[in-house]
Amino acid sequence: MQLGQLSLALAFALSGVVARNGHGLVGYGIGDETYLPYCTFACRESISAATLNCSTLMDMDGMQMAETDPSCYATDNGFLQTLAFCISQRCSDLPVWRIEKWWGLSAVGSDEDQPAPKETYIQALDKVNGTPTAVYTGVETLNETYLVTDDLYAPNFNTDFTFWDNEEKQEGYGLAIFMSGVAIPIGFSLLRFLPFPTVWRVKFTAIFDSPLFGNKHDTPVFFGLVQVPKLGQALFIFYFIVINIIFNAVNYHYPGDDNTWYPGDKTHWISMQIANRLGLISFANMPLLFLYAGRNNVLLWITNWSHSTFLLLHRWIAAIATVEAILHSLVYLRVYVVLGQHAQKAAEPFWYWGAVATIGMSLLLPTSVLPLRQKLYELFLAWHVLVTILVVAGCYWHIVFEFAHQFGYEVWMFVCMAIWAFDRVARVARIAAFGLRTAQVTVIDDDYVRLTVPDVTAFGHAYLYFPTLTWRVWENHPFSVASATLLPASARPAKSADDVESEPGSLGKHSPTHASPAPGATFYVRTARGLTALLRSRATLPVLLEGGYAAHSPLAADPRRSPTLVALAGGVGVTAVLPHVRAHPGRAVLHWGARTAALVDDVRRTVSLAGVETEVTVGARMDVRAILTGELVDFAKGEVCVLVCGPPGLADEVRTVFAEIVQSGVAVNARLVVESFSW
Repeated sequence: MQLGQLSLALAFALSGVVARNGHGLVGYGIGDETYLPYCTFACRESISAATLNCSTLMDMDGMQMAETDPSCYATDNGFLQTLAFCISQRCSDLPVWRIEKWWGLSAVGSDEDQPAPKETYIQALDKVNGTPTAVYTGVETLNETYLVTDDLYAPNFNTDFTFWDNEEKQEGYGLAIFMSGVAIPIGFSLLRFLPFPTVWRVKFTAIFDSPLFGNKHDTPVFFGLVQVPKLGQALFIFYFIVINIIFNAVNYHYPGDDNTWYPGDKTHWISMQIANRLGLISFANMPLLFLYAGRNNVLLWITNWSHSTFLLLHRWIAAIATVEAILHSLVYLRVYVVLGQHAQKAAEPFWYWGAVATIGMSLLLPTSVLPLRQKLYELFLAWHVLVTILVVAGCYWHIVFEFAHQFGYEVWMFVCMAIWAFDRVARVARIAAFGLRTAQVTVIDDDYVRLTVPDVTAFGHAYLYFPTLTWRVWENHPFSVASATLLPASARPAKSADDVESEPGSLGKHSPTHASPAPGATFYVRTARGLTALLRSRATLPVLLEGGYAAHSPLAADPRRSPTLVALAGGVGVTAVLPHVRAHPGRAVLHWGARTAALVDDVRRTVSLAGVETEVTVGARMDVRAILTGELVDFAKGEVCVLVCGPPGLADEVRTVFAEIVQSGVAVNARLVVESFSW
């Protein structure tokens, strides 16, 4: 009976929604006022269920139960003096100032708004005359000063120490996961500034940039469901899988059969700890999901990792967090079913909000596979945002209804909200910087249109919104800026070498165009279906421009490092490489394979390629091996930067051939940059 009362009191202390708010995480901001020192809390918990002279007695199913409010605890002599004497015995190694601090905060309880004890710890202790002769066994009314026995104190101390020690450890594990997810990309990006020998750098970069297996990375495999990560990406993913497994598996301790939660039941105690750990670690992964998915990801600004890499990592970490959330729910479900508490718990808000979060995460995983993202992107995006909001809300209310804001678990959700809000505010700011513009639409052929936004300077790529094109005003798509006044044609003289004849079916080599680019930003769009297909019916239309998001800007930053830039483009992918080849102050070479001559002619009329060695092939495949062998082996002087943008097959072919040449034993000084917009 006394253990049941103690367990009920502890459960109330841990789950009351009116409890005092914590600030931070357990062990990292939340400390003395919540669970430390253990001995003081154990003394209070040993007598917190006792009937006091000022308690209110209630009849519950034929049993007399005492209800004691904070004002009663704050003024009752028997309670305060019994508590003070227990603390003097059990906490002899604590300085008085620390006991007084705890006394003022927690002697009465853990409510946010509660009365202070009528007297200090020392004042209450001074009223105790010697060692009490009355012994409290868990059923007496505290109408005088009692001695708290080891039989009452030890289970509470063991439970508090073991539980809160685990809480502090698992918060540390969560922080380690989050911080390493931020620090590792930064750390590995800084390696590029170290003076490694050129041969080492080129070979290791080619190895880590190759697919984990096979020769496909941009091209999806397994019936188009997944992308094979590159070796470097795979190692980072493997790290996350391993560290999550380790942190979910280590440092569990049982307080012994003498505990207040599950006395004599080690299985349920460890199950509860495992479930808590799984939930906490799942929470700790979630801020990384939001950070990696954002367009305005600060890691994109301070590392050389691409947005496509972060999106790939986002999907893998989402899978890890989802598995942990499912296991968290299943373990707790089993515990409550075995204890016969499932019906009661399932009716409580914390339970069904937790179910909303877990089910939401479970639905996001299969509905985010690549074929659905490609074929139903706008529907996927709306669904993804809506369900994600429900997941975050479910996680937040799951915690608040169970623990209020005592233990800081909700801080992980606050970090998610902050990252999401920063990204969205930054998007709005980028749009506001350009304002509402009017785009001019030029139909090139059955596949392509050109958009020109006058009086706009942009770089990299931008997301375009067409608010009058459909009722879905939020729809937007990324497009590379083919040209802009920000990136004028190079002022250097044109190369003296004439263009050579290309393969049959090509436009042939041509004299460089010297026409000045039209003012404003130019975009080329392949009008496949959906919103982009509607562009063909308009000559002009309002447009909102969210940009510009930088691409691989270091390409043209230091011609002494890469005096030669070789760009290979497929179709409309040429738009991503044009600004680089035009702005590169060294030798710039463009190999472009296009489906239609109309697109090539329009680009030549619109974008100046003065000084750029250009070879265009129409309706035929480029000989990637011949191009790279010639540029990297036969004619390379200094570092050659190979830039590719186009269909997934082209990117994979260039990556494969590049790696083969680098690892063939021939001395090569080169680096590969792949521009791609990942789904």
